[in-house]
Amino acid sequence: MTTKTVTTTQLREAPIDLRASVFGRMRKGLWWLRLITLISGDCILLFVAWTLAKYHTNAVVFPWHTPSSFSSLLITIAIQIGALAIQGNYQPGKKRYDYLNIIKTLTFAHGLILVVCFLYQPIVEITRSTLIWSWLLSTSFICAGRLVANITLEYLRQQQILGRSSVFIICDPEENEKFISFINKEKRYMIRGTASAKCLDRYRRQETLEKLNQLGVTEVFVAWNAIKNRMFLRWLFQASGITVHLLSMDLKPIYRNVEFNQIGGVTCLSLDCPIITGKDFWIKRSLDFCVAATFVLLTLPIYIIIAIAIKLDSPGPVFYRQTRIGLRGQPFKVWKFRTMRADAEKLQRELEALNETRDGIIFKIKSDPRITRVGAFLRRYSLDELPQLFNVLCGEMSLVGPRPLPTRDVDRFSEHHFIRHEVLPGITGLWQVSGRSNVVDFEQVIQLDLSYIENWSLWLDFEILLKTVKVVVTKEGAY
Repeated sequence: MTTKTVTTTQLREAPIDLRASVFGRMRKGLWWLRLITLISGDCILLFVAWTLAKYHTNAVVFPWHTPSSFSSLLITIAIQIGALAIQGNYQPGKKRYDYLNIIKTLTFAHGLILVVCFLYQPIVEITRSTLIWSWLLSTSFICAGRLVANITLEYLRQQQILGRSSVFIICDPEENEKFISFINKEKRYMIRGTASAKCLDRYRRQETLEKLNQLGVTEVFVAWNAIKNRMFLRWLFQASGITVHLLSMDLKPIYRNVEFNQIGGVTCLSLDCPIITGKDFWIKRSLDFCVAATFVLLTLPIYIIIAIAIKLDSPGPVFYRQTRIGLRGQPFKVWKFRTMRADAEKLQRELEALNETRDGIIFKIKSDPRITRVGAFLRRYSLDELPQLFNVLCGEMSLVGPRPLPTRDVDRFSEHHFIRHEVLPGITGLWQVSGRSNVVDFEQVIQLDLSYIENWSLWLDFEILLKTVKVVVTKEGAY
């Protein structure tokens, strides 16, 4: 009983969504100091490079003392800095010291500068020799500057003059010493603690996250055995601004937005944390609200027509409200147009033997005798789902996400099925556009939900919405 109470409290204190975070939360660590230092150093080196190129050729019409010409110089430097940023030369890890990429990027930037000079003559006029000298000096200075910065940084870390990143290790107890020795070889991490894979279990992960925040951890090293079935948990760490590194893993499943690194000589996959976490989710929520509100206003006449048809077809209420299990296992009332007889829930007990799903978790039968004539039409075109837009407006659901299931179904879940409750439930999802009622194995449903969670993006939501329109029009898998 005590465990149940603690669990409920933890779920209520959990974030709004695994992907959400809070507004304005930044990635942890001193990445911003390194970023400012690199950009400032590059700006100075590029300014010196262009100045030397000017005095060496004496053929560029750029009197530095005039405001317009000085602005032109700043624009050329901004083009080069922007190109370096776009190519990832300010990102953490080895990308900052990829000298070949730096040379290619600055070469491309000089091509852009040449185009700008051609389009905006006579504001800036640069000769061919000046451009060549500026390219040679820029690439040489930037590469030399990065080399000096890297050597200096490694020296300061070894001398423990520069603060080390606070990290935490999650792995099996027998692997603790091995992982600690690998990480200590880098001389740039301070290990704050270790824990077993159990700390990532559904009922313990919030407690783990609170502990990491209290310790000021900026990066987490996780053994593949601890996270191989929990890849969706990267959002749990990223929502707190914590970078995730995967150690000692099978390299078959490769996920997006990963970077290969060497940690103590061991191959490591790093899932870098965005500078501002949760922004994509809040864009999604804003779009959900705007689209749902607009659609309700535009389809209000359809709501009225459906309501009249339901009342004329069979006795009972227009709307059907059923308790479903949503985010973090919290129950809520889902709205639908009534498509069955008023006593449908009582009759379901008598029809359980006819359930066509293999594991019995979801209740589905073709030619369900409880469905009314108007209800069959509404289900065929998914019009019975329209009132769920009100759930979207209330923040209980999203347009796209795993479908919320009734309490009867959730009570039959196995432990790994609860992954569906880590994100907001949706009106449509991969399940709906992959066969809907034709998918009779709940494990297939879970795999589709897991695929959605692991690969989620705003673009994926958009694709699912487009496919939903096609599925509804063709009445694919609907009954």
